[in-house]
Formats: sequence, structure tokens, C-alpha cells
Amino acid sequence: MDSDALTGLDQRIAGCRACPRLVDWREEVARTKRAAFADWTYWGRPVPGFGPADARLLIVGLAPAAHGGNRTGRMFTGDRSGDVLYRALYDVGLASQPTAVAADDGLELRGVRVTSPVHCAPPANKPTPEERDTCRPWLVQELRLLRPTLRAVLVLGAFGWQAALPAFAAAGWTVPRPRPAFGHGARFTLAAEGGGTGGGAGQDLGLFGCFHVSQRNTFTGRLTPEMLREVLTTAARAAGLPAENGATGAPRAG
Repeated sequence: MDSDALTGLDQRIAGCRACPRLVDWREEVARTKRAAFADWTYWGRPVPGFGPADARLLIVGLAPAAHGGNRTGRMFTGDRSGDVLYRALYDVGLASQPTAVAADDGLELRGVRVTSPVHCAPPANKPTPEERDTCRPWLVQELRLLRPTLRAVLVLGAFGWQAALPAFAAAGWTVPRPRPAFGHGARFTLAAEGGGTGGGAGQDLGLFGCFHVSQRNTFTGRLTPEMLREVLTTAARAAGLPAENGATGAPRAG
């Protein structure tokens, strides 16, 4: 675990200005705000990952929401998608509280880190392929730093899946060909280059797919809380984390 290196990476991510369209959009949103958040000082910058440097499970989303992470400065914090995700993490014992409203709200994740392949809020929640590819080196660096302890990755949605597969390959795991297909409940194993001997070399990585926690999916019932808890529990157990598939809200010792 190299928490200083990960903190440094997070700081560099937050200062990135590589994509002009995303820079303009995120800063315009931060200036104009939403009426409900008129008294907020928006973050208005790239949003780094959130969670411990020795995480065993990584959750990969799509990009920050304009009035969520782009406002609060923390992944999946302050929007309805985050409400669903962090509630589920709490329910299975991987988060210290069921809500995420601000970066200083005291929320802690247990053995889990949350990130995305695109770190800036995009217009209409749709990064371009060029923006996705420009942002990929940040995810590769994050994966390399997490590699000594990382055992499983849960990817939310097809966009994140397609964006993350090349990053896994660049970070030292073998991605099969043809590439694994995304689907809710999909499960694959990515072999660690060098034989998965542990230590700095890392180990094989469990790859799991889940429908994104977008309002479109959760409001229509395409993704239910039960479905999300089930796949979270499966991925967490594959990562060697204690997890319980139930809406008990009882945090476990971590």
C-alpha cells in the first residue's frame, strides 16, 4: 500500500485540464450552479477516486455528475446514483454510513475504492471516445498503485466496461480475446502477468459487471437494490472482503 503515491495521483488528477470541452463544461456548471445548490461553492474540477489505498475491491463508474461529484468533489457524492450505490455498500457492510452528501461528511469505505474512467463531468453524461482515451492513463496509474492488494473490480455499465478493459491490460493483467462481454452479473478472471505471484506483481483479478446505478436504471427497475446488493456481495467476497447480502444497514468491523 502506498497511500502517499495515491494521494499524489489524486492531486494531479484534480489539476488536469487536458480536455477543453470538459474543462469548459465543468467550470460553466460550477459558475451557474443549480438553484437547489445556489449556496454551494462547486468543486468544478476533475474528481479523483475515493477510498483506501489498500482496497481489495475497486468500483468503476462512468464519470462524475454535473451537480453531484462536480459539486462535492467526491465520486458518487451528492446525487441520486450515489444515494443508491452508497446505501447498498452500507447494507452489505462496506461503508460506514448509508449516505454521501459532502466530501467532509465522515463517510469511510471498508476495503473498497470508487473511481471512474473519466474524471470530469461531461455534457449530457456522455464523454467522447477521445476524452475517454485521454483520461485512461489516470486509471492505469491508479490500478498500478492498487495492484498489490486489488483482487476484484466491479464495473458499472457498458461504457465503463469498454473504457476499463484497455486500462486493465496496461496495468498488468491479461484481457482475453475476444474481449469479455459486458452484462449484469458477468464474471471473468483476468490473469496477472508474471503468474500472479503476489506482492508488487499483483494477483489475478476478478472482473464483475453490473448495470449502472443511473436514475434511468433504478427508476425503471432495471437495477433494483436487491440486484445491486447481490453483485456487490459476490464481488466483495471474491476480493476477500466480509460482506452480507441483506438490507440490515449493520456495519461490519473492517
